[in-house]
Amino acid sequence: MARAFRPKEETVADFLREGIISGRYARGERLKQQEIADLLQTSITPVREALKLLEAEGYVTADNYRGATVAPFDIEASREVLDLRILLETKLVRGAVEKATGEDIAELKVLAAEFARAFDAGENEAARAANYRFHHRMFEIAAMPQALHFVQILWARYPFDLINRLKGRVSRAAEEHDEMLGAFIAADAAGAMLATRQHIEAGWQELHDSLQAEPAHDPLATERPAA
Repeated sequence: MARAFRPKEETVADFLREGIISGRYARGERLKQQEIADLLQTSITPVREALKLLEAEGYVTADNYRGATVAPFDIEASREVLDLRILLETKLVRGAVEKATGEDIAELKVLAAEFARAFDAGENEAARAANYRFHHRMFEIAAMPQALHFVQILWARYPFDLINRLKGRVSRAAEEHDEMLGAFIAADAAGAMLATRQHIEAGWQELHDSLQAEPAHDPLATERPAA
């Protein structure tokens, strides 16, 4: 099924969301409009409009002096965000299972394979970006744009950058993706919802445990590239 036309600013905004969640753009980093425009081979106007969208969603902050910067997050608020993510993302997964075509499933398999391949190559940033695309495309299939919009707002407030740095987390996430995708292929809506909930909770629990660990354990050690 052909995708609907997307305005340029939405395409730019999605590129930047992926970049922020994957860690390509760090918390507090200034986003330079001309550099982004040059990278995406577009004009300044859609970049400027995209940054306004991301400011409204909470991904960036803006002021007259520094321009747009990637927003910090409040770790104390993440528990509430976790609960809301589970509520909305399981709803989206159920809708996606009910609406998915064979073409949709084939696309999800490709995205899951991209995630696994990037991890195996030790390309952790690329793996995190593929992770974003996998989830976003799965939720997009549900055709619930308002729910997806609110999920994207929640993602802006979630500590993906910390979770993604946990040693071994990307590998475990790949296994969790397989469970989600298996239930999806089997048209098992309840199984897909459960796998999604467990996937979200696993990342949060690992972060919580790492923050409780002794500093000497180095719980946030950057993942090593695969041998």
